[in-house]
Order: sequence, then C-alpha cells, then structure tokens
Amino acid sequence: MSETSASRLPIHSSPINVTFLGTASAMPSSTRNHSALAVRLGSDVWLFDCGEATQHQVQKSNVKMGKIEKVFITHTHGDHIFGLIPLLAGCLNGAGGTADGIEDPRKEVNVNEPPFEIYGPLGTRAYVRSALTYTHTMLSRPYVVHELRFPSDPQNGDHTNLWRLRSESPTGRNIPQVDGVWSDVYKDSILSVSAAPIYHSVPCIGYTITESPVPGKIDPKKYIPDIKRTNTPMNVMRLLQAGESVRLSDGTVLQGPKPRNGRKIVILGDTYDPSPMIPIAQDADLLIHEATNAHLPGIVPNTRDDDTFESIQRTAMERGHSTPQMAGAFAKRIGAASLILNHFSARYPGNDNVDPEAKIIMDAIGNLAAIEYGKPVACARDLMSIDIGFRAIE
Repeated sequence: MSETSASRLPIHSSPINVTFLGTASAMPSSTRNHSALAVRLGSDVWLFDCGEATQHQVQKSNVKMGKIEKVFITHTHGDHIFGLIPLLAGCLNGAGGTADGIEDPRKEVNVNEPPFEIYGPLGTRAYVRSALTYTHTMLSRPYVVHELRFPSDPQNGDHTNLWRLRSESPTGRNIPQVDGVWSDVYKDSILSVSAAPIYHSVPCIGYTITESPVPGKIDPKKYIPDIKRTNTPMNVMRLLQAGESVRLSDGTVLQGPKPRNGRKIVILGDTYDPSPMIPIAQDADLLIHEATNAHLPGIVPNTRDDDTFESIQRTAMERGHSTPQMAGAFAKRIGAASLILNHFSARYPGNDNVDPEAKIIMDAIGNLAAIEYGKPVACARDLMSIDIGFRAIE
C-alpha cells in the first residue's frame, strides 16, 4: 500500500540531511535528550520517533517546525513517543479552547486539507486520540495515523472506544504485513518508505527511506562534438541527461548515461536483532543503529570487575538492546556505506565535541563497532547534523 503525494520536486541535486534531536536511551541526561531524529528531504522534514522535549530540540536545531510533514514511530515506549502530542500541538496550532460563549475557529477543521501524517505500530492512533481528548487539545489542521499492523494484531479497528476527533482524518490505514515486511507504506514519485519488524521487548519497527533512481552523471564532452557537427539544438542535452537516446540527423545515436540508484537510509528503533530488515536494508547509504550498552573497561568509571564483552551483550539483549559490536556486524552484513550509532545509555556522555574525557569514551564505543564493521563509525550526539550525498561512481 502507498499514500501518494500529489507532487514532489526531485531532490537529487541536494544532500539529504539527518539531524539527531535526541540520542539517549530510556533516561535522558544533561547532554542527551530522548529519542528523535529529523530527515530533511528537499523542502520537507520527516521525524523518526518523538521522545519527550523533541519540540524544544527542534527549536534549538536547524530544523524548521513548519516544514515537518510526517512522523514515523518505531515503537510506543515513552522515550520514543512522549513528545508527539506537544509536537502536534506546535505544528498544527493546537491549544485548549476558549471560554464559554467564545467561538473557536479550530472547532471547524478542513479535513480536505492534506493531513499531518503519523506512522507507527498498533496503539499509536489510540495514544494520540486519548492524549488529545483528555488534554482538551484542539488542532486547527487535520492529522492522520496509519498503523503498521503485525500479524498477531487485530487487522481492523482503532484499538480504542474513543470517538475520532474533528482534527483526525478518517483516511488512516491499518497496513498489513506482507511476506514479513510493510512495503511502500508511503510512496510518491521521488521517495518511498518501507518497514519491517525488528526484535525488541515490545513490537518495534525499522524504516527504510529510498530515493527513486536519479539521472546519471553526464559528461558533456562526450556529446557536444556530435551535436555541433549535426547542428542539433543543444536542448537535446536534457533528454540525454534523463538517460534517453537521441538520433541525430546523420543517423548517429547518442545514448544518455544510465540512471544511478537513489540514496537509501535505514533507521532502526530499539533492537537486539534487526535481521528481518535485511530484505529492505541491503546496500544502504546510511544505517542508524542503536548501541545502548558497551563494555569499556578502564575507560568508563565504575565498570564492574566481573563484566565482560559477553556479559554486557547478554544483558543488553535481555533488555531488547544492542552493543556497538552488534551494530557493526549488522552494518557489514547489509553492506551499508556508513554507520552511525545512536540511543546510548545515560552512562555515555553526549558532549564529546567539547569534553576530552567524553570524546575518549565515545571514540571507544565507535571503535568497538568499527572492529566488526571494518570502517570508521560515528557516534551521534544531540543536534549533530550530517549530509548524505551519493556514493562515488566506481
């Protein structure tokens, strides 16, 4: 299934930007906020998870609140969703109504206006509806919740007895899993999003953003001599850039470059085993993988003497999480071009860009992943922003 945007301008001429709004695990710290990241795609912004105080983090970042058009929730643990209602209120002009006898224009919502889209597992729709209802929050624009239903979930219904609010679009879909994945839960002419289940302590989802194939890199020197020789208008270069073939007046056929694959970003929620993502994650340009716990003897204070790499991994997995080594191994398995670690325990500081001791700790975490991955690995920190370009043509 797919929800098709009316139109989207190509984005291949600009980088895709990822800004980490929150990189903590269960508990925030003075240097890490709860989980959220923003992906800028041309003029639009999509959020992945929306932990507590995400709206504040947006205000501190280079992300524009008014550009946010979608939120994708990986799972309904509070550290990944408690910021969603404040964000909705901020984006959709929400407030608590008016005094008796005063008309509030937000009571009349144009449901034909394109809605703010939310994607998530079963319970996301009920959570949003309940929170808006019991906080008496009215929104001036519509929103819609699409739920990715696991095979064990009820495939129909809203999972709540509360009435749908005026601001909630009736077009919310319950999307069934097919052959182990949710293919193209969103799709337009430029971008698509697919998803797959990943193993955690509760139902959890990983997402893949895929850009459509883009025009190949053209070398004008290869074509201009024949174009000039045959007095062909230079505007045929546009056809060649699009990968088409052009027959010149003397019968010469010029073939434009083959399209290149678009960029692919894989964003995982909390997980101790993301292997169900493999069919939709292969050859990602960027993998964002959690690394909640790490064994850093001699580096992190208060490391227990009886801790080992094996015991830390066992504990992490028992709680539904990963170590840096597990993230590095998965990145290698799917052939990811780059790996960024995310979702760190409060033990690991997020100010490694200004604190030398914090840098030692985070570099050590990255190095643990790099040993398995075979390439350098970055560790996310709050408000870190990166651009994703195209891979070099080999």
